[in-house]
Amino acid sequence: MVLLRRLRGRLIDLAIVMFGVSILVFGFIRMIPGDAVAIMLGANAEVTEERIDAIRNRLGLDLPIHEQYLDWLSKVLRGDFGVSIWTGKPVIEEIGNHVWPTLQLTFLALLTAIVLAIPLGILMARIRGRRGEAFVQAGSVIGLTVPPFWLGIIMILLLSTLAPSLQMLGYVPFSEDPIGNIQRLLLPAFALSLPIMANLARLLRSTLLEALQQDYIRTARAKGVPARRILYRHALRNAIIPFVTSVGIMAGYLLGGAIVIEQVFAIPGLGRLILGAIAERNYPLLQAAILLVTCCFVLVNFLVDVIYTVIDPRISE
Repeated sequence: MVLLRRLRGRLIDLAIVMFGVSILVFGFIRMIPGDAVAIMLGANAEVTEERIDAIRNRLGLDLPIHEQYLDWLSKVLRGDFGVSIWTGKPVIEEIGNHVWPTLQLTFLALLTAIVLAIPLGILMARIRGRRGEAFVQAGSVIGLTVPPFWLGIIMILLLSTLAPSLQMLGYVPFSEDPIGNIQRLLLPAFALSLPIMANLARLLRSTLLEALQQDYIRTARAKGVPARRILYRHALRNAIIPFVTSVGIMAGYLLGGAIVIEQVFAIPGLGRLILGAIAERNYPLLQAAILLVTCCFVLVNFLVDVIYTVIDPRISE
């Protein structure tokens, strides 16, 4: 029952957040300089004012902004996200054609960050005060500060010289070429994951060291419990909760960082679609894409809340 109440509360929070996000997204997009109709028609001298007004009326851009928002929101609540201004296709269809590369890249980057951060964080905690600590700490600081797009460019330059046959750019669906798909996503996923991995490792180190100073750990040591068991079974279990919290937050940053990485590695994902929609003032496509990204971020945090309860049932009490 406690878990159900917690889930219901989070679902209500989710609805409130999405409503606020819809207002912000709609308002900010309308503040982008430039007129969508003027960009669509270009510098065509034969375009008349009547034609511009007709297009603006067809797209609903001649209405007051609050009426545009209410009309858009009512359609979104019915599952209608509109059609692309440029192609005339439903925006959901266009997003569906680009969302999979972004989700795959983000998932692979997050998985890489978690898999590398846990042993690195444990290592950093275990060698505290020993030889090699400064070296590992310096490595984590470098990983934290290196911009993913810069690292991606360096890796492309190096590998194009050392291994010119290696396919690093573009994207092929996993169903068509599984090896080529993984091969093209490994480098961007690693570049995207490096700052997240360094951040998570440093966080795990500090929480692990804090847990090792607790009274229950001293009691376990006094009882003669082996050090390895104390570390992995008692200290790590409590230290992992802040780690999981940060994973949920970092997943949102990964979605944002993927936009830049997709440009560097020429991946036709959601990031490139959003940048193109901004340049073309494609309002329906831009609104739907940003709402989708925000929804993914909120849902990840919702899942993190559920995972808390699984790791430590005392949280739900």
